[in-house]
Amino acid sequence: MKDVAVIVAGAGPSGLATSACLNVLSIPNIVLEREDCFASLWKKKTYDRLHLHLAKQYCELPHMPFPTTLPTFPSKKEFIQYLDDYASRFKVNPIYHRSVESATFDEFTKKWHVKVRNTGSGEVEDYVARFLVVATGETSDAYVPEIEGLGTFRGEILHSTQYKSGAKYKGKSVLVVGCGNSGMEIAFDLASSGANPSIVVRNPVHILSRGMVYLGLILLKYLPYFAVDSLVVMLSRLVYGDLSKYGITRPEEGPFSRKVKYGKYPIIDVGTAKKIKSGEIQVLPSIASMKGDEMVFINGRSYQFDAIVFATGFKRSTNKWLKEVLNEASSILILHEKMWKNVHLPNVLRAVQIFMQKLNVSFAC
Repeated sequence: MKDVAVIVAGAGPSGLATSACLNVLSIPNIVLEREDCFASLWKKKTYDRLHLHLAKQYCELPHMPFPTTLPTFPSKKEFIQYLDDYASRFKVNPIYHRSVESATFDEFTKKWHVKVRNTGSGEVEDYVARFLVVATGETSDAYVPEIEGLGTFRGEILHSTQYKSGAKYKGKSVLVVGCGNSGMEIAFDLASSGANPSIVVRNPVHILSRGMVYLGLILLKYLPYFAVDSLVVMLSRLVYGDLSKYGITRPEEGPFSRKVKYGKYPIIDVGTAKKIKSGEIQVLPSIASMKGDEMVFINGRSYQFDAIVFATGFKRSTNKWLKEVLNEASSILILHEKMWKNVHLPNVLRAVQIFMQKLNVSFAC
C-alpha cells in the first residue's frame, strides 16, 4: 500500500498542471494514468490537421507560457512538444497502465483509498492519500450511439479518435455523425482531401470565427455575458449570413451563455461553413435507420455511404469508480465540491481547485 499526500487521477493537461503546481510547492503526489503516455488524447487520438482552437494564451499551463516563437494557434505537434517540455521541466512522472477501479473516502482516517488495476500484470494495487484530484476530464471514453441497423453496414465505421486524415477517403462518400468542433473540422478535412462528406446536424449551433471567440473572451472581462453574446451573434450573422437554408440554425441563447450554463461549445470555424455553402459538404438531419450501406434520415431521404465517422463525443468514466460520491445525475463540479468539503483542503489546494476549474474551460480546444 502506497501512502502519499495527493493522488491525481489522469495525466492529461489538467493532471500535468496539478502535479506541476504541487511539485513547485514540494507536496508529494502520484499521478495515475491508464494509458502508456501522458496526454494520450492529444498524442494518440487526434487527427493530423488539428490546431488549438483558442489562442495559445488561453491554453497555457501554469508557470510556463508558450514560447513566443509559436503561432497564435499552435499545431497538434507543437502543443504536444509544449506538454513534453512542461512535464520534463516540472518533473511530472505519471505511473502508467494504472486504471482506477474504485475510490472511497474513510471518514475516520480522513483519507482516500484508491484501488488501481495494473493493466500490464492484472494485479490490483492500493493507494492511500489525504487528497484526491480527479483530472480525468470530459473526454474519457469514446461514445458511439446505438442506431437501428448499424450492424449491417458493410463499410468502415470509426470514432473521431481513430480518424487521422481524409487522404484515404478521396472519392468516397463519408458520413460524419456529430457537429461539434471535431465533426466540423473532420468534414472540412475530408472535403479538402477530395472526399464527398456529409455531416449530421441535429441541433442548433453557433458558428464563430477564431477572431470572434478571441474578441468575446477579451470583452467578457469587462461586459456581462448577454452583451458579449449579442455582439458576437451579430458579427456571426454578418460574416456567415443565414445558414438555415443549408440545414444549420442558431440557438436562441448566446454562445458564451450556453458554455457557462450547459458546457456547450460554439463551433469555431476553420473553413467548414464555406464548404457547406459551396455544396462540398452536405448537411443532413438525424438518422432514422439504416440497412446495409443505405441510410435513411428523418426527412425521409436516403443515401449510401462508404464510411461513417462518429464524432459523437465521450462519456466520463468517473461514475464507474466514484459511485459513493458521484452518480450519473451529478456534475464534475459537484464532485469537486464534495471532495473539497470532505477532506478540508488547505488554502494552497483550494487555489489548485480554482485553477483547474478555469483550465477546464480553456481546454475545450
